[in-house]
Amino acid sequence: MAIKLLAVDLDDTLLNKSSQVSPRCREAIQKAVEKGVTVTVATGRMYAAALPFARQLELDVPIITYNGALIKSSFSGEVLFEQPLDRAVAAAVLALFKERGWYIQVYVDDQLYISESTERARAYENLTKIKAIPVGEKLYTMADGVLKMLALAKEEKIQEISQTLEARFKGQIFAPVSRPTYLEIVHPSINKGKSLDFLASRLGITRQEVMAIGDSNNDLDMIQYAGLGVAMGNALPNVKAAADAVTLANDEDGVAEAIYRYILTE
Repeated sequence: MAIKLLAVDLDDTLLNKSSQVSPRCREAIQKAVEKGVTVTVATGRMYAAALPFARQLELDVPIITYNGALIKSSFSGEVLFEQPLDRAVAAAVLALFKERGWYIQVYVDDQLYISESTERARAYENLTKIKAIPVGEKLYTMADGVLKMLALAKEEKIQEISQTLEARFKGQIFAPVSRPTYLEIVHPSINKGKSLDFLASRLGITRQEVMAIGDSNNDLDMIQYAGLGVAMGNALPNVKAAADAVTLANDEDGVAEAIYRYILTE
């Protein structure tokens, strides 16, 4: 069955190690669009950090951001779907992070908030080209309208945080480890697979006509949902195991390779 909807993750998938879209990947996406395929971005990033790539690729479509907590059109700005964390849950998570002295970032109204500007925060700002807003202790009271929280720590500490959150907030949050040093916290009903289903249904596209490409734990649901789930060559072993196919790594234009193989050769 021909692919009609393609969802592509950004970091470590469409973006290379320089956080850029390569000319070959850009060309492949343009050719897919010319063929009539709806191509969208599905990312854990905030809308403001994903938007420049969608516009660079001239994708006039709803894009999936915050792992699906916000689906918003890249050109008109129309919000199709939005689901913040429950206020009481967000407050409890923030209280835990404050008590343990763990680093946390909070996203409200498509703004990034931090307690203070640290080396870790600045590295994240450089990666995403988003300026964080330091708010001091007020950060730990920001529980209203939180689309996502992001814990940043060394790999072993992220595992400890993940296990603690799983034990304390089971069923109240969805908290995938998206990179070895990143743990993302969103509403429990949110994941990229459900978001892709929402978008496909809205476009009148069946699950079998959907292709998804990703590399990490927060891509797992959409790779399993899609009629054709593709893992990057640099994907985690469990993501590769769940995928229908494995393409090249992000620095080898894996997204372009998958588009040429499964969409443009039909």
